[in-house]
Amino acid sequence: MAQYPKPIGIYYEHPEWFKPLFAELDRRGLPYEKIDAAHHLFDPSESESPYALVINRMSSSAYLRGHGQGIFHTAGFLTHLERLGVRVINGTVASGIETNKARQLDLLAGLGLKFPKSRVVNHVSRIPDAAKELSFPLVVKVNIGGSGAGIVRFDTPEGLQAAVDNGQIDLGIDQTALVQEFVAPRGGHITRVETLNGKFLYAMKVYTTGTSFNLCPAEICQIPDEPAAEGEFCLAQAPKKGIQVEATTPPAEVIEAVERLVAAAKIDVGGIEYLVDDRTGDVLFYDINALSNFVADAVNVVGFDPYALFVDYLEQELKLATEKALA
Repeated sequence: MAQYPKPIGIYYEHPEWFKPLFAELDRRGLPYEKIDAAHHLFDPSESESPYALVINRMSSSAYLRGHGQGIFHTAGFLTHLERLGVRVINGTVASGIETNKARQLDLLAGLGLKFPKSRVVNHVSRIPDAAKELSFPLVVKVNIGGSGAGIVRFDTPEGLQAAVDNGQIDLGIDQTALVQEFVAPRGGHITRVETLNGKFLYAMKVYTTGTSFNLCPAEICQIPDEPAAEGEFCLAQAPKKGIQVEATTPPAEVIEAVERLVAAAKIDVGGIEYLVDDRTGDVLFYDINALSNFVADAVNVVGFDPYALFVDYLEQELKLATEKALA
């Protein structure tokens, strides 16, 4: 077995999502260290990192678990690691895209990819102005979301205005949000495309439910005219939650677009979500996920274990990082 002077650092916050990753690393005997992203400190003056390789698995939904500070801390920590020359899986560029939906839309626009018609606001008072430039129904999405948090639908201008007047809309931890036209997905499903090392890994259709008004069943809430509390949900839990998922292969042009997108975002492992607009047939991209949680029961859903392939990739990256350090 290869010997590695430094371990892989796994920087993560959610207590459950990465157990399959740890199990696969343990099975192979690869050295790794868990790094608690919610309660972390580092020395910005250090000249060498204790890690050969760091995997950034910080979650944008951390604030739902009282760990919102970790989202902002991560930017400084990853910048520090990259200054030291540490290979970071999903580094500062990917993290900056993951944690900013406005940046996601700008990236899509720059690549010529379509997305639901949207406006970006930084104050609740501007939401009605944004809505006047859009068509109802529409959704308000917090800029830093995750697990479907902070997404509400409004069917009428009156319902939206009432929510604004009554202080019922929270723009989230950075007080920025998207105001976006709601799009009904053709076939009653969205498609999640997972990528690894810049290439298509697998895709799955995720069917919406009768209680979901949003673009993705990972974003479950039901709000006809005013906001209400949402429950946390993750696509990794979809089969366990009774959400229907099935493997699929997107058209070649969609796969090509997804691979261009993850390359531009410098996402080493991540998921892209899109739907087909039932009115026009257009492919609309609407979410970029640098924190990718593979679907539960993947062997039965997509036919293989994506964690095994992920760890193949990590092992190769660890070897390359170690060889570079010893050269």
